[in-house]
Amino acid sequence: MSKPTDNPADPFKKALAEATKVMANDAELNVTYSVDPAGMTKEGMRLPQVSRRMTRDEVLLARGTADAFAMRHKYHDDATAVKYAPTGSLAREIYEAMETARCEAVGARDMPGTAGNIDAKIGHEAKRKGYAEITQAADAPLATAAGYLVRHLATGRDLPAGADNVMELWRGFIEESASETLDNLDNVLDDQAAFARLARKVIADLGYGDQLGDDPDTEEEDQDSGDEAEQEQQEESGSDDDSQDDENDASAEQSQEEQQDASQAQVSEDESSDMEQGEEAEMPEGEAPMEPPPPAPHSDADPSYVVYTTDFDEEIRAEDLAEIAELERLRAYLDQQLEPLKGAVSRLANKLQRRLQAQQNRSWLFDLEEGTLDAGRLARVVANPTTPLSFKQEKDTEFRDTCVTLLLDNSGSMRGRPISIAAICADVLARTLERCSVKVEILGFTTRAWKGGQSRERWLGAGREQQPGRLNDLRHIIYKSADAPWRRARPNLGLMMKEGLLKENIDGEALEWAHRRMLARPEARKILMVISDGAPVDDSTLSVNPANYLEKHLRDVIGMVEKRKAIELIAIGIGHDVTRYYDRAVTITDVEQLAGAMTEQLAGLFDTDPRKRARVLGMRNVK
Repeated sequence: MSKPTDNPADPFKKALAEATKVMANDAELNVTYSVDPAGMTKEGMRLPQVSRRMTRDEVLLARGTADAFAMRHKYHDDATAVKYAPTGSLAREIYEAMETARCEAVGARDMPGTAGNIDAKIGHEAKRKGYAEITQAADAPLATAAGYLVRHLATGRDLPAGADNVMELWRGFIEESASETLDNLDNVLDDQAAFARLARKVIADLGYGDQLGDDPDTEEEDQDSGDEAEQEQQEESGSDDDSQDDENDASAEQSQEEQQDASQAQVSEDESSDMEQGEEAEMPEGEAPMEPPPPAPHSDADPSYVVYTTDFDEEIRAEDLAEIAELERLRAYLDQQLEPLKGAVSRLANKLQRRLQAQQNRSWLFDLEEGTLDAGRLARVVANPTTPLSFKQEKDTEFRDTCVTLLLDNSGSMRGRPISIAAICADVLARTLERCSVKVEILGFTTRAWKGGQSRERWLGAGREQQPGRLNDLRHIIYKSADAPWRRARPNLGLMMKEGLLKENIDGEALEWAHRRMLARPEARKILMVISDGAPVDDSTLSVNPANYLEKHLRDVIGMVEKRKAIELIAIGIGHDVTRYYDRAVTITDVEQLAGAMTEQLAGLFDTDPRKRARVLGMRNVK
């Protein structure tokens, strides 16, 4: 008899696990739940965690992920997939996306109930990756669009919001290039090998045939022919030496003839190629073949910055990475360290509020029919009693229109005292600025795994491309959005105390992510404050790229932000001097500084006079 559980989500998780085993047709399948990224192996699958709250989004995402994995487990054969897999990275991504869509489409036909659940999973991923906001095909992943189109054509179902946008951006190009191939889609869905051949044909139609590698079917035919020839040679091994010499001479002559024929064929092929190129050069623009647009650069600051794949990157809310009870326990631990700093919060709030109020312009509206009696107009009423009373009203004004984003380094090197200081800094600043009616956003950045994660696994499986660029799975965490009240986001900062959260740090991409989020804000003044302990470090990336690859990108992003001047950039170094990267930077080594010098430094951020701000903060290169 099983022990009763206090977690209301446990019965649902158990029922979903059993249903998944039945759909996958594998009673021995191991189904687990984790805050780590969902994934699947031959032995089992890891589903998204379902918290005690069992929100609708959590339940739908868990069901959709389970159904998608079950369909792949049932209808997918790894040996067949490996046999036909392309060698190039982009071609392989298209191939994998189309195969995933095939499994889900066959599952939707055989088990219609899975289609809606998988729609919820696709919609969640599209929302997390911001697919609905993409306006150009170059910004949308072609592989993802190809998979969406295959699923749409095979099932006839409309795609969720965001996913349909990505598909439509590329649909014209895909259908124009591969419409004849895709017409045969329904006939090959049940045969993975036949579908793999179709997928390779689609990839060639899209212009990536050079990434396919050798044709596995042709290799088999060559091998069979070789075996037959070897067998015939063994049967004829009893012939005398003279006949062997005659055969060798004949084969040599034949080889020379074949080489001559091949060279002539090569010349003809070259001439034909030149003629085709000439014809293309003379072809009118309107009749030119449609070329896929070049992919958008991964970084606005440095177009040469390369990312091997973004398929496993994650932007996630803090409350989705831990149970509520665990967040509250970790928050209580953080509060113990915050206890000595209660006085600092009040002092900092007073200084900031005075500076904000100094920027406030007060005004009155006069000659109103209601409001506060305007004593200055009473003389008119005395002189002429028929004159109506005049009222005035103070014009509603807000504090300075400002938004502050705190970007926290959640790397492994911050473990222990540094991450506690960072969390306390965020807590003090957020509560203080909210009292001053300043919007505050708190973000964190790390990676989903050590040593490269799924990105590195894909890179290893694809042949170890030289200098692949950033080679790890990003995890960008939203602890508090700018519009969320502090009381609601308060427990989230405790997540930084969670064991296993802090991993690698890729500062450049995190800074660019925070910068893009701030640009979308409506506030007139934007301040981005980075709290870090030094240089970006990711062993997986740096082991296969130049040693300064991530550091150079960070400097490029900082230069872009400072040059555009749409956002004021400030850095706080925790135990390390970060002025070698940031012009405006301060360093603290312990939390006690928040009550003294830190109060002055942070308050000085809101001074509009650059000279005064430089004097308070001790900044360099202030213009």
